[in-house]
Amino acid sequence: MTQARLFEQHKVVADLPEGMSYCAQLISRAEENDLLAHVRNLPFKEFEFHGFKGKRRTVSFGWKYEFSGRGQLQKAVDIPEFFLPLRAIAAEFAHLAPESLQHLLVIEYEPGAGIGWHRDKAVFGEVIGVSLLAPCMIRFRRKLSVDSREIGSRELSTRNRATWERVKLLAQPRSAYHLTGPARHEWQHSILGVSDLRYSITFRTLA
Repeated sequence: MTQARLFEQHKVVADLPEGMSYCAQLISRAEENDLLAHVRNLPFKEFEFHGFKGKRRTVSFGWKYEFSGRGQLQKAVDIPEFFLPLRAIAAEFAHLAPESLQHLLVIEYEPGAGIGWHRDKAVFGEVIGVSLLAPCMIRFRRKLSVDSREIGSRELSTRNRATWERVKLLAQPRSAYHLTGPARHEWQHSILGVSDLRYSITFRTLA
């Protein structure tokens, strides 16, 4: 994918958190199909967090974060070669060197699976997520101080005396998002349960 093609497909979405960018079509349908031929055969394992199992399966490359135990970052199997062209495209989108994207996480979401509110672990830096197959609703929220005024047109809600600034993004198949700065470190995000099978391919730098 050329740089001209990449920027032609770049879509600006109003009111995204500062530090977030979104590309509505990072890759073509043919490129998606090529990736799926490999992704479906990956050695996925059911996600487990403090003894609880999620409705999704994961596999990591380059590095692996151990959620059980002391939560350490450990070396993992190298990123497979068939992911390297996508890594180069994702790096170009985020204005990063491909080699800086040292961690790769692939997640398989069965229908109904999602992810609760969280921020990516502090051992990681910038985040680039690519969506395959089903679209998904990504929600973002940031806790505001009572005297905050600069909220634009974003939604506010009050719960348990906390005021939250909220943003939603419908991530389409073959799209990508990039999180850095405030979007990465100040905002939490979650994914609503998907309607159909979805895969996410997430590249991260190390902090």
